[in-house]
Amino acid sequence: MLCGIKDQSGRPIESKKLKGMYKQSLNIAWPSTIEGALLSIIGSIDTMMVGTLGAAAIAAVGLTSQPRMILLICAQSLCVGTTALCARRKGADDQAAANSCLNQSLALVTVLGVVMALLGYFGAVPFMRLAGANADTMDMSVAYFRVISLGIPLNCWSLCICAAMRAIGKTRITMVTNITANLVNVCLNYVLINGKLGFPRLGVRGAAIATVCGTAVSCIIAISFVCRKNGYYHIALPRFDRTTLSGLFSVGSSSIVEAAFLRLGFLINSRLIAGVGTNAFAAYQIVSQVTSLSFTLGDGVATAGTSLVGQSLGARDKGAAMAHAGISRRISVFVSIGLMLVIFLLRRQLALLFTTEEEIILGVTLSFYVVIVGMLPQNGRVVYSGCLRGAGDTKYVAMVALVSVAVLRPILTYLFCYPLNSAFPGWQIAVMGPWIAFDIDAFVRNGLLHRRIKQGKWLDIKLA
Repeated sequence: MLCGIKDQSGRPIESKKLKGMYKQSLNIAWPSTIEGALLSIIGSIDTMMVGTLGAAAIAAVGLTSQPRMILLICAQSLCVGTTALCARRKGADDQAAANSCLNQSLALVTVLGVVMALLGYFGAVPFMRLAGANADTMDMSVAYFRVISLGIPLNCWSLCICAAMRAIGKTRITMVTNITANLVNVCLNYVLINGKLGFPRLGVRGAAIATVCGTAVSCIIAISFVCRKNGYYHIALPRFDRTTLSGLFSVGSSSIVEAAFLRLGFLINSRLIAGVGTNAFAAYQIVSQVTSLSFTLGDGVATAGTSLVGQSLGARDKGAAMAHAGISRRISVFVSIGLMLVIFLLRRQLALLFTTEEEIILGVTLSFYVVIVGMLPQNGRVVYSGCLRGAGDTKYVAMVALVSVAVLRPILTYLFCYPLNSAFPGWQIAVMGPWIAFDIDAFVRNGLLHRRIKQGKWLDIKLA
């Protein structure tokens, strides 16, 4: 595992130094990986609880996912810039500049959060129509979306603070913040969805209220960490400066473009699958919940790459930056293989956790066979994207997202779900098709991003 890692000049790194780098990466990666795994499991439990209301409820909640992410695009992109700049300033040993970056970012996401909350609440109906809601799901999806939109400002604060914490390697803080919040969400789901312990039975609306309460807890915990006397960060009134704003805009604007392409592609995909039928979309949502475990585990490893690449470049050590990219990818391979085995061996049992409808179970288990094929390249592209973002190379990542997610994947999903499904009735192509498209997308993006990493151009990007 220790052999084969080289610096930007192609020279192998000595074993002792490499061991220290692996240890450094793992110390940052394991809290984020555990955080991602537990959040994915908790999210799946959330879907299971909603699933007690029927397939239409699962589909309705699933339809709100992409519109919600669309509303968060600007805030999340700003947070990418926050991570990149804070990591560079941490590497350059400039704590005051890192604090200034966080406080300016918090001011900006506050404004964005309020605007997006209002847009989501009052625009819930057109958003759900855009997502592909039908007569079975429209009322439930609108009710759910309006409630969760009210929590967007709190979500923005939590995202921003956690982004800054990841930049300096404090992933245990983000782990505690997000896991606690999601446990609150699950507990409230239990009492509010079906009316337990004397609470009213609120159904899908109860799930939404639980989500907002969990978001509020996340925000409170995150704020408490930046209010500590001996902490690295401290909240204060922002003093805007052109250098920081320029850096945030430089990284964030490209991230907005990337996120827009991703959300556009995912939204088109979601509409195409919803058009096949409620059961097909419910199966898609179940597989998405389980496979999100793979993606969040990859994100956990990518967090280490983002943080350490940014810090290395801030310290002007390009060799370490290149090495950390390779180390993060190797760690992700081991994580991916383990998860692939778990999903393969427990494919039917996992489906049964969400539903007892045999048609949906069949679609889920068949889809798992397809998804497993793409997990290694999928996590590869997650890690490489994280490393490139840490270096500020967000324009290239955005270009890859445009080509593969916004263009290639929707076209393939359409072909599989409609023309090919009609040509071969009874083959479950409409159910497996989106995941075949996912596999092809994963291989394409992994290949393009791996090539970029090897070229090394990202090592020379200048940030404010």
